[in-house]
Amino acid sequence: MSSGDTSMTTDVTDPRELEGADPHTGERGDDPLLEHGQEIDPVTGHITTGHDWNGIKELNTPFPKIALWALIISVVYSVITWVLLPAWPLGSTYTKGLLGVDQTTDADAEHARLVDLRAHWREGFASDDFAALADDADVMALALPEMRRLYADNCAACHGAEGQGRTGHGVGGAQGAGFPALNDDEWLWYSEPEDIADVIRVGINSDHPDTYFAEMPAFGRDGMLERSDIDLLVPWVAGLSAGTSDPDSEAAGIFADTCAACHGDGGTGGLESGAPSLVDAEWIYGGSEQAIRATIWNGRSGHMPAWEDRLSDEERNMLALYVAGLSQAGAQ
Repeated sequence: MSSGDTSMTTDVTDPRELEGADPHTGERGDDPLLEHGQEIDPVTGHITTGHDWNGIKELNTPFPKIALWALIISVVYSVITWVLLPAWPLGSTYTKGLLGVDQTTDADAEHARLVDLRAHWREGFASDDFAALADDADVMALALPEMRRLYADNCAACHGAEGQGRTGHGVGGAQGAGFPALNDDEWLWYSEPEDIADVIRVGINSDHPDTYFAEMPAFGRDGMLERSDIDLLVPWVAGLSAGTSDPDSEAAGIFADTCAACHGDGGTGGLESGAPSLVDAEWIYGGSEQAIRATIWNGRSGHMPAWEDRLSDEERNMLALYVAGLSQAGAQ
């Protein structure tokens, strides 16, 4: 083969067949490409990168064409979408695109359509005629999904997904946020939907000027009761729900003088003052003697925010009917 004839060289794919190559490895000592420890892989014919990881060598192969084409297509697609669709921010605005697509406008239009669809039944909840609303089965069926959403979004975090409430415990039972159950027939304030709506509107111990207020004094911490009186009172209160408290005991007299004004004679509650019944199995801050002692000693002051500025009249009324329904279902 003459020095000017390269046809045989260019047609050869096995490096072992190249002129001057080692017949076993395909390496050529005079190849200017084989530098820095590079060599030709005898199987594929590709030059290696010279890297060696415990006998594993890396081939210096060309960039895959499929990946190159994918990159080219991605760039072309990006340029097209930049031109046709909203893309680049420009201070307080953005490029609109030739197609004029605006998902914000589309979302607003769809929301307005849904509001219009619900308007024919939703407007009725602006009324305070709760009895008529509760008796309208068709309207209640339409409103029930929104009632559930309103409750889940605004109430369930404290009162539980099913209105089961949550008992609060802190260190030694002394602190902790307790939230009353809404799915029973025991009420701290009122049970009628119109009254529940008002409680939702102004809250309890909130910053609303018309808020409902309820606070249990710290009888032990503030020295309102002697420790010996509290020692008598704690097991007596704990026994109310079990029916084991002696109504003629010294502890009963302490209760009548100190607690009955809020909790009712015998601890039955129901005075619409925010003080719970003590004769049932529902406890906001725990019914163990330890928790009761912490409550008597340190006092309690629950908090419910006012929703007047957060929810509309219709939404508050829907919530009031839903909460009243939870109580009725629980009682049944």
